[in-house]
Amino acid sequence: MLAAVARTGSVTGAARELHYSQPSVSHHLARLEAETGAKLVQRAGRGIRLTEAGRLLAERAAEIIGRVDSAAAELAAHVGLRAGRVRLAAFPSALGTFVPEAAALLARGHPGLELRLTETEPPEALRMLRAGYVDLAVIFRYDDTAPEDDGIRLVHLLDDPSYLVVPGDGFPVSAGSGGPGSAGPGSADLEMSDLEMSDLEMSDLGMSDPGAGGPGTPCPGAAGSEPGRSVPGGGVQGGDGVPGGGVLGARRDARWIAGCERCRSHLLDLCAQEGFEPVIAFTTDDIVAVQALVAAGMGVTALPGLALQAHRHPAVGAIELPGSTRHVYAATYGEPPDPPATTALLEALTSVVRAAPYRLPGPDGAPDRALDRALDRALDEDSEEDSEEGMGEGPEGDPGEGPEGRPDGRPRSRRGAPPENRR
Repeated sequence: MLAAVARTGSVTGAARELHYSQPSVSHHLARLEAETGAKLVQRAGRGIRLTEAGRLLAERAAEIIGRVDSAAAELAAHVGLRAGRVRLAAFPSALGTFVPEAAALLARGHPGLELRLTETEPPEALRMLRAGYVDLAVIFRYDDTAPEDDGIRLVHLLDDPSYLVVPGDGFPVSAGSGGPGSAGPGSADLEMSDLEMSDLEMSDLGMSDPGAGGPGTPCPGAAGSEPGRSVPGGGVQGGDGVPGGGVLGARRDARWIAGCERCRSHLLDLCAQEGFEPVIAFTTDDIVAVQALVAAGMGVTALPGLALQAHRHPAVGAIELPGSTRHVYAATYGEPPDPPATTALLEALTSVVRAAPYRLPGPDGAPDRALDRALDRALDEDSEEDSEEGMGEGPEGDPGEGPEGRPDGRPRSRRGAPPENRR
């Protein structure tokens, strides 16, 4: 608590950082002063600061807490993580996709380890991490996000492209074989016409070709208009070469649906790049409600791929926005090494996202079989190259045959089943 007062310079700031009430912080400070018989804080202008006695106590307290934490970490390592807990904060679409699989993997490896999950957006997750309320945070950053402070350590998990979400039942344009978070062989060359909207839908949403002069005219890239062109890595780019390819600009007259504060800010930035400010008709953090509003013809929105993977309304279509990607990280705080439980959780997260790249579903919610097969072929080719370079024999004596049935030991599919059986 003294350290929080020193960092923030006020009782109010310390209370906010520690998630306590201001009277509670004041009460604890008064008790500390009564127990130590020393004045620990003094007023400085409009704030407060630690006295010499306060600084001494804060330093010794930090040393004591550090030693206790070290002892707990050593004990946990000694007993092989058969007990203890680890705390994770993550944003909603991560909790709706890869985090549960990582939790299951952690539970299988360490059944006595208790995992506590907290759903929160990245800014609050990082505050909880710094304050010691969680051990690890799954966060996302955009290219223009300010760098974190020196105490935050980041491990990259995946890249998550953004999509324009419109009424319709098409699946993502030029979705790569790895889906959100990866690009690779097997990209499906889909055209914007796969997501053509009816005249009624476009008229309802105020969408029209800016040069056509009337509602209901197909937007750029739709059937009957100049199509977008494919760009390296998948996606569609318009003739002006602007990130997003003018896809958003074609909807400048539409009603828009915004999400959380950071997502709303990102949407405004994307629209500004295409020369307009969107009319925000609805605001909700609920991805189910967002897609229901789109499906009902109440507006359009931009969503990250993980949000569409977590929940996909059957009556919406998604158009990938090239150049608009958020980067997902696992964040820890403090000097390494991390406690064994935190390390085990981090390993579970990285294993899940690397073994099973997340991809958006195909039409009617079914996986895109062509993309799965392309991914399997790519993994097989990589495995053959590794085998030729002298990989050791597998457990059954076959050259390079791993425990999961692939030459490199990686599972044949996300669930260990053929692609045709995935759901």
